Amino acid sequence: MKSLVTGGAGFIGSNLVDQLLSLGHEVVCIDNEFSDIHDHFYWNSKADNHLLDIRDYENTRPLYEGVDFVFHIAAEARIQPSILNPVETVSINSVGTCTVLQCARDAGVRRVMYSSTSSGYGMNDYPNVETQPDDCLNPYSVSKVNGEKLCAMYTNLFDVPTVIFRYFNVYGERQPLKGQYAPVIGIFLRQFAAGEKLTIVGDGEQRRDFTYVGDIVNANIMAAISNPDDDAFGEVYNVGTGSNHSVNEIASMISDNVIHIPPRVGESRITLANIKKIKKTFGWEPQVNVGDWVAKQLNG
Repeated sequence: MKSLVTGGAGFIGSNLVDQLLSLGHEVVCIDNEFSDIHDHFYWNSKADNHLLDIRDYENTRPLYEGVDFVFHIAAEARIQPSILNPVETVSINSVGTCTVLQCARDAGVRRVMYSSTSSGYGMNDYPNVETQPDDCLNPYSVSKVNGEKLCAMYTNLFDVPTVIFRYFNVYGERQPLKGQYAPVIGIFLRQFAAGEKLTIVGDGEQRRDFTYVGDIVNANIMAAISNPDDDAFGEVYNVGTGSNHSVNEIASMISDNVIHIPPRVGESRITLANIKKIKKTFGWEPQVNVGDWVAKQLNG
């Protein structure tokens, strides 16, 4: 099998590249190292690595030849940076996704897995279910939901099988640690290691469905190698745990030395996934509990 991973040197992508290689896949990795929150990129020397922008059709198109599965993870992947630079966010996440889909179509790939976000649910009631209307509160969620629509269109109009994932608050190995907009668990662990106060945004009672990166990787691989009915393609699937924790609860797992900072605009108060659809279609279930993972990091 031959797989292509966009964003394959970043947080989620590099974990996926490693797992695909361990399963015997030939892997093509595309990344342009564009990020304001990553302090390190993870290129696996066993992959066929290319420092390119996913929007560069001319230079990326040949890399899709002979590829079975495309895992499209590359993105401007945070809410607050998207508010600061909406034009670039939309370009990367929407135009970039269209370019990836067209390359996949041209090359006749077997399946495209697209990484989207639970931010598309906005202020909908929870638990979030895939039939809820979109409620995009920021440029990031708009751009990622645009990508979802493009995937569905490429499936329905051009017969490119796509699987659309809405991830819920991913954490784990290689998560970004720097910058005020890095994921909260990474920030807390870095601050604790440095002997600093944990910075809690707002009152800390906002709740998140924290999902382990290894479970995200498994969802992608299971969707690629499974044999669902044709009507499974072009569809959205939640990837979460079905439970959530407040930011205060996460902080309390690490330290009681905390400080509160002003709340941020453009973010939903609560995320919580209904994961019945992905369980039924692909047989996927989460395996790792956030409390257990945090305890493991603290205990070495």
